[in-house]
Amino acid sequence: MILPNKKEFQGRDYISLKDFTPDEILYMLHVAKGLKEETKAGVSHPILQGKNLAMIFTKSSTRTRVSFEVGMEQLGGHALFLSDRDIQIGRGEPIKDTARVLSRMVDGIMIRTYSHQDVIDLAEYSDVPVINGLTDTFHPTQVLADLLTIQEHKHQIAGLKLGFIGDGNNMAHSLMNIAKLGMHIVIASPSSYQPDPGIIADAQTAAKKGGGLIEIVEDPMLAAKGADVLYTDVWASMGQEEEAKIRAKAFAGYQVNEQTLKAANSKAIVLHCLPAHRGEEITEDVLEGPQSVVFDEAENRLHAHKAILALLL
Repeated sequence: MILPNKKEFQGRDYISLKDFTPDEILYMLHVAKGLKEETKAGVSHPILQGKNLAMIFTKSSTRTRVSFEVGMEQLGGHALFLSDRDIQIGRGEPIKDTARVLSRMVDGIMIRTYSHQDVIDLAEYSDVPVINGLTDTFHPTQVLADLLTIQEHKHQIAGLKLGFIGDGNNMAHSLMNIAKLGMHIVIASPSSYQPDPGIIADAQTAAKKGGGLIEIVEDPMLAAKGADVLYTDVWASMGQEEEAKIRAKAFAGYQVNEQTLKAANSKAIVLHCLPAHRGEEITEDVLEGPQSVVFDEAENRLHAHKAILALLL
């Protein structure tokens, strides 16, 4: 039975992958892979029996909610869904008060919200591990599932080129944090929508130490050329609906389609964190095509999140 035995993970927060070394990330993938294989073989892992996870959502979700809730159940624990309409945080209770109250009642807190500072504050005042389920700045739980998917289909991580085409958003920021595993990450975004310069600088420093490389470009074909992994995301994320028309114009040439795919490695895989706006950032034929592994990627949210829960809790 695959059981996490690295005590250095216990009690830690999972706010961004920049906080974890390459070896630690690879160990998380090892645990996720083992849990997935054994669960599918009928092996149970009740290692979190009696433990409770509070799940705070100020942003709605399909994959994040289901994966963490099912993941806790499969690990023998229990998850509580808490929307901002259900708890006092939605009526102005300070994050630090919510953190101190919840951490006296539960064993971990997962939060999916807008402000990254809210997650940092939650972790500062909480006595139990805090997991960043998504903010406007980072989406580290998604990227662990992405890595698991890449590992399954490409049988390696180091030495691969990943081309991300789209908004320099939380996904772009999080993908840059895995360049330190020896990957070549190219982010293609319009000049007004490129990633945060400070996050780029931090990620580039870590990438250099790990033998990786990060490039920020405007031409999407530069990201696609020779890529082993093609990745895209919606042009307007949750909370940016009013900008949708402006963004549609700015991102008109930033679509993953047959032409983009032809520029990539012939055996490239296509990733998308979902939900997808078919016909905008990605075409129907590519999303549903033989090189798309987006639904393997979606399933791997469950297994990656189980690994995080098992290690931290």
